[in-house]
Amino acid sequence: MPLSALDPSSALILIDLQKGITAAPLTPNDADSLLERAGGLARAFRAAGSPVVNVRVSFAADFADAPKGRVQAGPEELGPPPAPGWDDPDPRLPHEPGDVEITKRGWGAFLDTELDLQLRRRGVTQVFLAGLMTNIGVDTTAREAHFRGYNVVIVEDACSATSDAEHAYTIEQIAPKLGEIATAGEVEDAVREKEPA
Repeated sequence: MPLSALDPSSALILIDLQKGITAAPLTPNDADSLLERAGGLARAFRAAGSPVVNVRVSFAADFADAPKGRVQAGPEELGPPPAPGWDDPDPRLPHEPGDVEITKRGWGAFLDTELDLQLRRRGVTQVFLAGLMTNIGVDTTAREAHFRGYNVVIVEDACSATSDAEHAYTIEQIAPKLGEIATAGEVEDAVREKEPA
């Protein structure tokens, strides 16, 4: 189902498009394609005077600020400790001085960050989500936004995961219950129509 409407005040939230995460094997959209679409979305939102939010996940070197709950996933599933610079923005997606920069310590972009405050101060009622991973950062942020009353749009072809099944489950089973799903092209067309004359 295509995008039904563009709110008068909307924002683009780009999630975890950083060196250590874009380097992972991604599907169904490889990193180059995903970053190209994310860049096009960012340019369209900026041209329309709408906020672009760059979200990154980062932890202290000793992981003192990482979530501490017990998990069943073993170290092999969690992966090795990240290399220095893993949380730096992917240089293929330049940030602009007017962008909102958010650092999170977990999966979702709202929990324990000032994202909600920054959006509400700008009068934002609709958020467009793109980035990584579809089933982790994007899914969790979509849930958090929905529960806070935002109109949520997940830009499907500007998201990816490490398996087709993980991506598809979020897009087919979760996203329709939280908001709408659109393509980058549909979103760019809608945003361009809003651009100031």
